[in-house]
Amino acid sequence: MASEVIPSQIFILILVVILAIVVIIIASQWKKVSQSNNTLKLMEKEIELKKISMVEKDLENKRLMENPIQLPKEQQEQLTQIRDSTAEVMGNVGYLHSEINERLARLEAQTELKKLEKMLKEIEAKEKKLNSKK
Repeated sequence: MASEVIPSQIFILILVVILAIVVIIIASQWKKVSQSNNTLKLMEKEIELKKISMVEKDLENKRLMENPIQLPKEQQEQLTQIRDSTAEVMGNVGYLHSEINERLARLEAQTELKKLEKMLKEIEAKEKKLNSKK
């Protein structure tokens, strides 16, 4: 009789196994959450360091701009020509962006117009069909 398995013992054994599985799942999820939190904190620190680096570079650039180095006249003229051509190119880029945006807007409007005209023709055809049945 001692070797007989009582149904209540089987029930308790099943509960223990389920409880063990639940504990394992909770522990693994907790570990994943902890790792995610650590990764998030690390990313926040990296972003903060990048921001600091960008501010430092910006300050260095401003310092260099405030204390210009005297260049020979020929080099100053070359820089002026480069700035002028850069301004011209940027103007062209701005113009092309504007032109593309305007053309896209026109194309969208024309497409919408064609769809509406087609819908109107279909509605008129259906109205004629309904009116002719009367």
